[in-house]
Amino acid sequence: MSKIAVVTGGAGGIGQAVAERFFQEKYILVLLDLNDAAGKSVAAELSQRGAPVMFLPANLTQEAEVKTAFEKIIAAYSRVDTLVNVAGGSLHRHPLEDFPLAHWRAVIDANLTSTFLCCRAVVPGMIANHWGRIVNLASIAGKEGYPLDAAYCAAKAGVIAFTKSLAKEVAPHNIRVNAVAPTVIETDLVKGIPADEIAAKQRLIPLGRFGTPEEVAALIRFLVSDESSFITGQCSDISGGRATY
Repeated sequence: MSKIAVVTGGAGGIGQAVAERFFQEKYILVLLDLNDAAGKSVAAELSQRGAPVMFLPANLTQEAEVKTAFEKIIAAYSRVDTLVNVAGGSLHRHPLEDFPLAHWRAVIDANLTSTFLCCRAVVPGMIANHWGRIVNLASIAGKEGYPLDAAYCAAKAGVIAFTKSLAKEVAPHNIRVNAVAPTVIETDLVKGIPADEIAAKQRLIPLGRFGTPEEVAALIRFLVSDESSFITGQCSDISGGRATY
C-alpha cells in the first residue's frame, strides 16, 4: 500500500525536490503552499508524469487554514504517513533596534508556528495508527546565528528544539521526528545574490559550493525510510562541512 506524504512549501525549490524524490518512491503526494499558481503548476507537472498528487493552497501560519487543509487530506486518504515541513523563509532582515514586531512575528510564524500547526494536525492520526514519520526543515542559521537575521535564526533554533521535544513525546507510538539543517541551497532565491557575496558564502563551506535541493531531498528521504529506523530527535546538518555546534 502506498504511503501518504504531505510536503509543505511544495512549490519551492526544496519542496519540489522532496516531492520528486517521493514520487520516485511511489508515495501518494499532497503538496501545500501559499503560492496557488506555482503549487498548481508543480502538481500538474507531476500528475502528467503519473504521480498521484493533490495540491492545496494554504497559509500555514493560520490555524483555521491548516485545520481545513488536513481535514481535506484525511477525507481523501484517511491518514497521513509522512509529513515534511519545508515551508518558511527569512522574509525580513533588520538591525535589532529597527526590527518591527510585525516582521518578527511574520518570520516566527512562517517557520516555527507553521511547523507546530502542521505537526499538531497529523500527530493524533499517527498515534492512532502507531506509525508516522516527520521531518522539519531547520537551518544552520538556527545553530550559528547571523547578524540582521535574528528572527529567522531564532525561528530555526526553535524548529530544532521543537523537533527534539516532539520526538521524545511521540517515540512510544512508533513515530520518528527529525530535522535537517542546510547551509545555502541553490534555489531560485540564490540567483539574486551578488557574485561577491556568493563567493564569500562559499568560502565558509569546506566543499566549496552550495548544496542542491536534490541533496536535501535525499537526506529527508533517508530520514523517513526504514534505513534510519533508530534515528529520531536529531538535527542533521547538510552543510558541506561548515562547522556548527
